[in-house]
Amino acid sequence: MPTIEEELDRRSLLYSLLMPVMDQFVPGLDKGKGMYFLFIKSESKTPGGLPARPVLTSYYKSSHFKNRPYDPYTNYTSPNQTILCSDSYQSMYSQMLCGLCQHKEVLRVGAVFASGFIRAIKFLEKHWPELARDIRTGTLSSEITDSSVREAVGEILKPDPKLADFVESECRKTSWQGIITRLWPNTKYVDVIVTGTMSQYIPTLDYYSNGLPLVCTMYASSECYFGVNLRPLCKPSEVSYTLIPNMAYFEFLPVHRNSGVTSSISLPKALTEKEQQELVDLVDVKLGQEYELVVTTYAGKKTNHLSLICFGYQKIESFQLKVRIFNSFVYKRLNVVLFCDFLCRALQVQSG
Repeated sequence: MPTIEEELDRRSLLYSLLMPVMDQFVPGLDKGKGMYFLFIKSESKTPGGLPARPVLTSYYKSSHFKNRPYDPYTNYTSPNQTILCSDSYQSMYSQMLCGLCQHKEVLRVGAVFASGFIRAIKFLEKHWPELARDIRTGTLSSEITDSSVREAVGEILKPDPKLADFVESECRKTSWQGIITRLWPNTKYVDVIVTGTMSQYIPTLDYYSNGLPLVCTMYASSECYFGVNLRPLCKPSEVSYTLIPNMAYFEFLPVHRNSGVTSSISLPKALTEKEQQELVDLVDVKLGQEYELVVTTYAGKKTNHLSLICFGYQKIESFQLKVRIFNSFVYKRLNVVLFCDFLCRALQVQSG
């Protein structure tokens, strides 16, 4: 689907709001680092010569990410070169190695999706002997051939026999329950998406993390980014998001049910003429009516259905502002919070 340069500005704005929200609930995150496993994917070109690649790959390769100013809240254990490495094995190995070398500084861990983070733990389970060897000798494995990765990791990796012994002793144990808190003892939460289809990984994450909070900080899709979670420490089944009104143009399509089954198809599809007439703005949403969220993006102005159904609302206090919460379902139960004001104002009120 099409995108434009200005979309990166909006995504960067949303990213910049995540840690100020988290700091309200988990203070002191600026005193350490985040161990996030981030990756780029392969790309191609359209017949017209335009690059075609995943949304996150576009962001990681942009100047918004590569040249971002230093911020203690977005200080990662992984150097940019390890994230931008196109070889998935070299990228994973080097990011895990850097995370282990800085294990005492790590305050939060995560990936984009729960499945991706579990893949990282499984990688550690398989390759910990080689990783411990590199830590012991201070020499990066010869399997890592990317010169920029070797240079970046070389600035972090130093001979540390004591740390190598620690990694080996923990990873040799029969049970890997709580391996996250064992290897990274200062970790406060796991930052991954665990809603929708990712909810199947919650028991596995609880096992590896010893029950650390599973935090879903933001809501996004390929169409656009939507909003942030203003109650990040809630249970995964009670996750709610606050829509940022300038991310896209949001409308609501009434959902009609027959015998308890919705007649609306959850997959993206074009709106019929009748549905176009039924669309309502936020100010016209009615209590008790069910809705499907419809988004018109800045890139191409294409309107889509999203697999999101909202119904009813109740008022809550969040950052001293009253907002509306719409209960919803995306495979599993999910909540979406709709703004009555800009999030920036909410943050200003809270900080003041």
